[in-house]
Amino acid sequence: MSTVKPIGKENFEAEILQSKLPALLEFSAPWCTYCRRIAIPLRHMAEDLADELVIGVVNIDEEPELAAQFAVDVIPTLYLFQNGEHGEKLVAPESRAAIEDWIHAQKK
Repeated sequence: MSTVKPIGKENFEAEILQSKLPALLEFSAPWCTYCRRIAIPLRHMAEDLADELVIGVVNIDEEPELAAQFAVDVIPTLYLFQNGEHGEKLVAPESRAAIEDWIHAQKK
């Protein structure tokens, strides 16, 4: 069973940039109601797609440098990394289906 991995500056490179699988990175905060709501579909995706996708979450309160590096102004903000590079961000997706459509549109 795979889980959503906490990501910080100490493990960002190893877990996200060097991942052999595509890596979805969510910028979030514990006080964000919408972030807590979307955490459930992300957790299910981490379990269902463990062989296809790594999912990580950055707490912007604990990792403001990462949030600034990726110009995160609104949470939740998601990026999909492939081979160490990311595509277009997805801000405040409304459903798991919207996240999956966004992922499939970016997969190389």
